[in-house]
Amino acid sequence: MGAGLSQRRRERMHEVLAGYVERERLPGLVTGLYRRGEVHVDVIGMTAFENAGPMRRDTIFRIASVSKPIVAAAAMTLVEDGTLRLDDPVDELLPELADRKVLRSIESSLDDTAAANRPITLRDMLTLRLGYGAIFTWPGQSPTPLAQALIDAGVAAGALLPTLPPDDFMKVYSGLPLAHQPGEKWLYNTGLDMLGVLMARATGKSLSELLQERIFAPLGMNDTGFFVPADKRDRLAGSYWTDFTTGEFGVFDSAKESRFAQPPAFESGAGGLVSTVDDLFAFGEMMLNNGTYGDERILSRPSIELMTTDQITAEQKAAAKSDFFPGFWDSHGWGFGMAIDTRRDNLWQTPGRYGWDGGYGTSWYVDPTEELIGILLTQRVWDEFPIPKVYIDFWTATYAAIDD
Repeated sequence: MGAGLSQRRRERMHEVLAGYVERERLPGLVTGLYRRGEVHVDVIGMTAFENAGPMRRDTIFRIASVSKPIVAAAAMTLVEDGTLRLDDPVDELLPELADRKVLRSIESSLDDTAAANRPITLRDMLTLRLGYGAIFTWPGQSPTPLAQALIDAGVAAGALLPTLPPDDFMKVYSGLPLAHQPGEKWLYNTGLDMLGVLMARATGKSLSELLQERIFAPLGMNDTGFFVPADKRDRLAGSYWTDFTTGEFGVFDSAKESRFAQPPAFESGAGGLVSTVDDLFAFGEMMLNNGTYGDERILSRPSIELMTTDQITAEQKAAAKSDFFPGFWDSHGWGFGMAIDTRRDNLWQTPGRYGWDGGYGTSWYVDPTEELIGILLTQRVWDEFPIPKVYIDFWTATYAAIDD
């Protein structure tokens, strides 16, 4: 059986996505499709709006939350070799999280607390049920006391990554109560940042060194990391956003004066990596092949199955509905560091498909049923909700191209 992707429909995908460049919604983009060993990469437009060169297959993108599945996979290598255990308390390595207090309600003042029922575990971090996370403040609402405290401390989830050194980052949280009891409820993002600190302390290595050893080197992901070295800087795409405070569109992070031009003080496991389409293909192939890549076994098949199994209960999904994008939990679950599709609610959703999106304009998913990997790489911070139209058009066109 061939790859089963229609050439005519892939050409139609190109036309649709090129329209975003023609309308100057995006300067350029890269897409990648892998099915049954056949790879198609499409490169459209320029790397930036400002006097930039053409987009290239090896252009480097800030992948934001597409970092999460990669860091989760590295964490599972530490579980497999006995360095960490899923259900052990993290208190010994992260004493800042010991003896937590928990808000009596999300609207409570910071001193209106009760004692935590149990310690936080690695499993809580991977599934984002540790008690810390993004507390979204919707238009017309005032931040809750905990949300305001996170903003004031500079650790609230958002377009800007944490800049505090890891020990200082953890110290901030040591003085703040949990939003809910450990294991009780899903809250986005923060667990993967804390996971990165846990992994570094567990191994005595930086998160970047650990990822290089466990994931990047075995998979040949030579362009993935937490910053772009000087000799690769000409391959970094420009990044754009609509400033939510002013409503003005402009540069979020320029290629020439990038925040990603030097090693960061905080290596964000939740959203700090840069990468390329081919590096993300390599990671996707490893996941699709149940932990193997060529002659390398990165993870066991049971680990891949555990990571990509929905861990969130129906009650927890109901409790989290108001804390995330409308409708998300109707057709999604959450495994370890990534979303899991639970029903075909759209053309592109296959039950069991897994992956995640990045808020800087990236998307990476693996569909075991269709033997498919899809990758979208742009650099425009999300300013359409709940899903940017370019994501919808890419994934619709991807699944419309299936021809078997």
